[in-house]
Amino acid sequence: MKQEIQTIRGIRDLVSNELETHKKIVQIGEEIATLHNYAPITLPIFEYSSVFHRTLGETSDIVNKETYTFVDREKRTVTLRPEFTAAMARAIISNGWTQNLPKRFFTYGPLFRHERPQKGRYRQFYQFDCELFGSASPYADVEIINIMLSILKALKLEEVVDLEINSLGDPESAEKYREVLKKYFLSYESKLSELGKKRLATNPLRLLDTKDEGDLEIVQNAPIISDYLNQESLDYYSSVCENLTHLNIKYKENPRLVRGLDYYTHIVFEVKSKIAGSQNAIGAGGRYNNLFEDMGGPSIPAVGFGLGIDRIYDLLNQDNSISNNPVCYLIPIGNTAENHAISLANDLRAKSIKVALDYGLSTKKRLKIADREKACLCIIFGDDELESSEYIVRDMSNSQEETVHGEELDEVILKYLQKS
Repeated sequence: MKQEIQTIRGIRDLVSNELETHKKIVQIGEEIATLHNYAPITLPIFEYSSVFHRTLGETSDIVNKETYTFVDREKRTVTLRPEFTAAMARAIISNGWTQNLPKRFFTYGPLFRHERPQKGRYRQFYQFDCELFGSASPYADVEIINIMLSILKALKLEEVVDLEINSLGDPESAEKYREVLKKYFLSYESKLSELGKKRLATNPLRLLDTKDEGDLEIVQNAPIISDYLNQESLDYYSSVCENLTHLNIKYKENPRLVRGLDYYTHIVFEVKSKIAGSQNAIGAGGRYNNLFEDMGGPSIPAVGFGLGIDRIYDLLNQDNSISNNPVCYLIPIGNTAENHAISLANDLRAKSIKVALDYGLSTKKRLKIADREKACLCIIFGDDELESSEYIVRDMSNSQEETVHGEELDEVILKYLQKS
């Protein structure tokens, strides 16, 4: 019996409009990050497993059940990268850049987690990431948040997202809060879900991020971390909030907001969609001052964010904000017109006009394709029209046509582009 060839669950091909939109999101991210003096970096798709397993937290969901980890031919344990931050930190250490700080980098590409696939959540997913290494200033946190929101603003998404922010405090405050949480949840241990009980035993902070309805009822009355922050942590958080306000950046304080990775300290934040369902976080990040020491390196303060390209695409695709449709679809009729179509297409493309052209098809078939592909204009010409240097331009939105002289064709198309 012949085996069916198909993709692995949670993995999909990127084509046409989705791929074009991914590229557009990355392009905008690159432009804005570059304006803030961030340099591009490309990271390996897999690393020694210790890069992620030591830094993300042995009790985290990612390390426990979500990484793609395997032993290679040299008997080394390697992991497909599940996130960018630890890989970037490894690059800082292994390339000897720890003495030349601060450094700012951005990157993008696929990440891999063995999660249960849902809308906007895949096992191979894509992120755009920015990290600032070597600054302990709250202005660095504000800079990172501002870059993330500037990208979303450039994509015209600022009205459909909310920024939520919280402080986990310094390690001293976090440990104090963790003990208070543990004591609180222990009094409800018999009512917790099985996953909740495991999190209580390993890291009670993770219970604040639960999706279980029963656990959520218990979490609602749990102590909040702001009551246990020391003065240094309170001052840091206050400074970040004040400077966000100074930049007219709107935010919501969420005392229940935690991140799923162990390396975060002080500020954590998420950008959530107002119109998406439960999978509504499209970007997140925070400060991680202890990550480098956890990796065996020197003490280096750092802060960064990651934006989910797949989820941004889902938001943009609701109103087709970015389109891969051809602007012009050429329909030549006759041998002479067929020969001329190739040179006409090249001339239009040289003027940055997007052109689609198929070969050896009937006029009826071409019109059908133009309609299916949602072309904006059809440029129709036969041998007779070419003798008089004329083209029929059809507006596909209303099927209206006009005859245009060859010398005016570029101008008419460009006017249409400006109008639309």
